Amino acid sequence: MTEQDVQRWLDEYGRAWVNGDPDQAAVLFTDTAVYRETPFDEPMRGRREIRKYWQDGAADAQENVEFSAQVWAVVEETAIAGWQASFTRKASGVRVELDGAFRLAFVAEGGALRCTRLEEWWHHRES
Repeated sequence: MTEQDVQRWLDEYGRAWVNGDPDQAAVLFTDTAVYRETPFDEPMRGRREIRKYWQDGAADAQENVEFSAQVWAVVEETAIAGWQASFTRKASGVRVELDGAFRLAFVAEGGALRCTRLEEWWHHRES
């Protein structure tokens, strides 16, 4: 796995978020993936839970999404990346800016890179 492989995966992740497409997001993960949005939340497990999270938290709740990410390091199957995002909350019209980091684990599956574990840390501000 190279930095370019991980960057392509991050670009797909970003497109799924920008497009508000939970199916496009879910396919980036293995069937048994673990997704932890914050260190204090229970992790989501499996593609079905990850898809539901993306449907409820992004597709149904956000618009005007912008996303970028940068690979910081790749060691064997693990990658560390920084990311920035912004979106408008559909319910309130409030603009949210996020700056965060990912720790990601991957496996090659069906000729594609699939995430087996995503852990993220982020800060936000609203305006």
